[in-house]
Amino acid sequence: MPPSPEDLCPRPERPPRLSTEPLSPPLYHAAVYACRDPRQAQALLAHEEQGYVYSRDGHPNADMLARQIQRLHGAPEAIVCSSGMAALGLAALATLQPGDRVVASNRLYGRTQQLFGPELARLGVLIVTADGADTQSLLDALTPGTRLVVVETIANPLLEVADLQALASAAHACGAWLLVDNTFASPVLCRPLEHGADLVVESLTKIMNGHSDVLLGVLAGRSEAWQRVAAVHTTWGMAASPYDCWLALRGLGTLALRVERACDNALTVARFLQERAEVERVYFPGLPTSPYHPLATRQFQARYGTVVTFTLKGGAPAAEAFIAAARHIPFSPSLGDLSTTLSHPASTSHRLLGPAEQEALGISGGTIRLSLGIESRAYVLAAVAEALDACKRH
Repeated sequence: MPPSPEDLCPRPERPPRLSTEPLSPPLYHAAVYACRDPRQAQALLAHEEQGYVYSRDGHPNADMLARQIQRLHGAPEAIVCSSGMAALGLAALATLQPGDRVVASNRLYGRTQQLFGPELARLGVLIVTADGADTQSLLDALTPGTRLVVVETIANPLLEVADLQALASAAHACGAWLLVDNTFASPVLCRPLEHGADLVVESLTKIMNGHSDVLLGVLAGRSEAWQRVAAVHTTWGMAASPYDCWLALRGLGTLALRVERACDNALTVARFLQERAEVERVYFPGLPTSPYHPLATRQFQARYGTVVTFTLKGGAPAAEAFIAAARHIPFSPSLGDLSTTLSHPASTSHRLLGPAEQEALGISGGTIRLSLGIESRAYVLAAVAEALDACKRH
C-alpha cells in the first residue's frame, strides 16, 4: 500500500518524560517552543510564567550558562550574548543615550576602542579618553555629567591593571556607572562587582570556555543597572546559540584548574624572559618590577593572569623571526586556549590604530603577546627559548 500524504508529513517529536535527570546538562537545540494557547504565549513572553517561546528571547542553555556566571561573579544579573563585543555593545545600548558622556580608557582592546569611540560618537554619545595606565588620569576625566566609565581589569596588550575600587568610588560620586571588561582576568582572579563595579563583561570565547570552539560573551551586573538590558538584548538580536552555550557551560567545569595552571606558566615564562638578552622589556603584573604589582597583589586572588607581553630588542624583524621560529606556539590572535599561543598586537588587535597611536600606547613592531596554556613548564620554556634563539641576529 502506498504511503498516505499524512504519513509523508513530519510531525513534531515530543521529548520523552523521564523519571531521572541527566547528570550532564542537555542541549536544547530548538529555535521555537510549542505553547498551549495564546494566553500562555503572552504570559511566557511577559515573563509571568517560566518557559520559552523563541530562542532569541531566551533558551535553557543560555539560562543555565548565565546562572553559572552569576555564581562565579556573585552577580544579581547575567545574560549571555553572541560575542564579547556584543556584550559590550549591549552594555552601551542599554545604559546610554545621545548626549551622555563616557570616560573610556585608551588601553582598551582595539575593537572596543572603535565601539567606545567613533561608533558611539556617531550616535551622539560624547566620548572622552583618558590614560588607562594612570588611575589619576581616569579620575581627573570624571565630571558630574559622566554616565559610564569603561576599563579593562588587565588591559590588552601591555597588562596595565585598573584600580577598580578607586574608579568605582569616583564614578559613583559623580553619578556614573563603572563597566569593566574582565576577560584577561576571569572571575578566578577578580570579581569586579566586589570592588564596586556595576557591569562586567567577559568574552567567554577566551579562557572561560578555554577550547577555542565557541564565540560568546556575557554581561553581568547589578540590578539597578539592568532596566533596559533584556529588551535591548532581544531587540538588537544579540542572542547566543544553544550549542555554543552548551559547550561553554562544559568548559566552565575546568575553569579554575586551567587558570591556575596557565597562571603558573605565565609567571614562569615572565621570569625566564627577563633573563634573556633578546628581550627589551617584559610586561606582567606578577613581576615585582611591574608598577602594577602591588595593586595586582591586593586586587587579585594570589594569581596575576595567563598572558605575558614582551618587546624584542630587534623590533619588527625580530618579531617576524620569533613568530617564524615558534614551531610549537601557534600565531593565533586570541587568548585563553588550552595550548600556548602568540599574537602580534601591532598587526592584529591594534591594527586599526596608526603608528603614532600605537607608539603612544607602548606598542611596537617588536611587541609579542603570549597567552599561556596548560602544557608543562618545561614544554613551554623550551618552545619560547627555541623562538628566541632565532632573534639573536636581529
